[in-house]
Amino acid sequence: MAEDRTLRVRALLDAVCAEGRTALTAPEGKVIADAYGIAVPGEELATDVDEAVACAARFGGPVVMKIVSPDILHKTDAGGVVVGVEGAGEVRAAFCRIVENARAYAPQARIDGVQVQELLPKGQEVIVGAVTDPTFGKVVAFGLGGVLVEVLKDVTFRLAPVDADEALSMLDSVRAAEVLRGVRGQRGVDRWALAEQIRRVSQLVADFPEIAEVDLNPVIATADGAVAADIRVILSTEKRKQRRRYAREEILASMRRLMQPRSVAVIGASNESGKIGNSVMRNLLDGGFAGEIHPVNPKADDILGRKAYKSVTDVPGEVDVAVFAIPARFVASALEEVGRKRIPNAVLIPSGFAETGEHELQAEIVEIAERHGTRLLGPNIYGYYSTWQDLCATFCTPYDVKGGVALTSQSGGIGMAILGFARTTKTGVSAIVGLGNKSDLDEDDLLTWFGEDPHTECIAMHLEDLKDGRAFVEAARATVPKKPVVVLKAGRTAAGAKAAGSHTGALAGDDAVYDDILRQAGVIRAPGLNDMLEYARALPVLPAPQGDNVVIITGAGGSGVLLSDAVTDNGLSLMEIPADLDAAFREFIPPFGAAGNPVDITGGEPPSTYEATIRLGLEDPRIHALVLGYWHTIVTPPMVFAELTARVVAEFRERGIAKPVVASLAGDVEVEEACQYLFERGVVAYPYTTEKPVAVLGAKYRWARSAGLMGGGS
Repeated sequence: MAEDRTLRVRALLDAVCAEGRTALTAPEGKVIADAYGIAVPGEELATDVDEAVACAARFGGPVVMKIVSPDILHKTDAGGVVVGVEGAGEVRAAFCRIVENARAYAPQARIDGVQVQELLPKGQEVIVGAVTDPTFGKVVAFGLGGVLVEVLKDVTFRLAPVDADEALSMLDSVRAAEVLRGVRGQRGVDRWALAEQIRRVSQLVADFPEIAEVDLNPVIATADGAVAADIRVILSTEKRKQRRRYAREEILASMRRLMQPRSVAVIGASNESGKIGNSVMRNLLDGGFAGEIHPVNPKADDILGRKAYKSVTDVPGEVDVAVFAIPARFVASALEEVGRKRIPNAVLIPSGFAETGEHELQAEIVEIAERHGTRLLGPNIYGYYSTWQDLCATFCTPYDVKGGVALTSQSGGIGMAILGFARTTKTGVSAIVGLGNKSDLDEDDLLTWFGEDPHTECIAMHLEDLKDGRAFVEAARATVPKKPVVVLKAGRTAAGAKAAGSHTGALAGDDAVYDDILRQAGVIRAPGLNDMLEYARALPVLPAPQGDNVVIITGAGGSGVLLSDAVTDNGLSLMEIPADLDAAFREFIPPFGAAGNPVDITGGEPPSTYEATIRLGLEDPRIHALVLGYWHTIVTPPMVFAELTARVVAEFRERGIAKPVVASLAGDVEVEEACQYLFERGVVAYPYTTEKPVAVLGAKYRWARSAGLMGGGS
């Protein structure tokens, strides 16, 4: 059956391409719809007025009439659609008007006739479509509004093809999802039928790469089904260039030698202070790298006490990484030597490639590297740090604080912001990697490695684009069940598809697609640089939540209100406190305090009240996460609060009760030290903000759901 439908559609598309057309007519669209089981109304093509009258009579009720022309894509704009036509006289008049309007709109257009279509009952208008995204390839879309969809912009996207469950999830991912379930006494739509329309469209575009865009718009969704009133199919004339793909084991083998090298060569090593080649050598030597370090410079015999070689081919034994610190114009010839030496990794620090318009030069080095089987990191990067190997292969500031956070960035400036943040917050890192132009190695390669790296607990990535969105999603899906992946995607302005031939194409702005598909992959998207860095440092600190019930315990009513807002803003659930738990909290708080949620213990309470209520929150199995609001008083000073909180949390974790606990501390500067103390002991705490600790908790929840630790989707 599937093969038969594929043959039918293939024959039709070949015929359309043979005519030099890219847009299918409505009758051709119906052939595709019928082949894939996409529900459309009954319709017939009338080539003259009498045929139109006969067609309408066969449907036996009001009809819709539409111009059929391969040269008129937007029928409504051409005055080529009339709705609710009934009776022979109206049909004749509508036929003539449609044809006249079309000829006035596009005098040279070929007119095949007028489509006479059953008038669908009133229902919820939605759009189902697909588009070819430059990053992710075939993407399926669903949105509310039908013909008004470009105004409402309530649309969600997924990688195509989707299965039935993913298609159903799209119905809940639009802002106005409640409308589909039925509001104000109206029945909800047939969700299965609507999801099937999504799934079938997604399979169609996955089966036929030459289909660039599909629109079912509007789809009329009712309690009894979902039928596409119109189907538009646009073909592409461009062949997408396929990026070279590497098998997972190939990636891991080369990345292992990059991140855990035994021997590094520095091409362009120098004795002259201020040169990049000198800085790289000093960082490697001063950082304590225990492997071999081989300077390469044809004009020197000795560099910083190490024997220098005229060419990398002269270096004895195997070399795992060649770090380039030479001008761009010399890279290609040196890379040939690296290839002949069978060095698996080249780290290209030099700029002067695609980022400055030198695309041919970059293409040349990629060709050389592929021919020799050498993977390229860069060009145009600051280098990289692999702290557990004491490896600092960069011309920038050294960093040697070992830990579990792997950080990557496309930008050197962002890379150094990462480094400074890590130092000031005492964040231990497993690696900091610059990606620059991403001529070869990119985020999916690094994700594949860090997902397996035992030293890495959390991965955070700054990126401006993805070279291969599908490879990234595949790597993320393999990594997220094991550890969180945080992404800061720069460039949120939705460019859209300027020459889009469909509503779906016009709606598929870069950021809208990135946002939904990163979420689909289980990635946590950070809204800003500081958020990315804070998530990266905080997520490994918090245990995963086991349920949705969040309780706020606060010494300040005002903080409690703001913390409640933050809980809602981050998609978390404030627990409805049952009567017995409410009574238990009331035993520890003064009569003028307030139980419920937030639990307001008031500001004048001694340390014992904080301790008793925190203990109760950790003890009760119905509570899954705690948000603490502290404010500075002489009665309970900041470090006293920090010490008691850390002690109680540690005690419960020793008993096997590990719940995420975050804290917001308001007060004088002493709260900064208290926050650092808490952070180092497994409580994520921030001074002067109610938003940040709850945002981190929200990120932890999103990861736990994506990793399948709580049930439900992301």
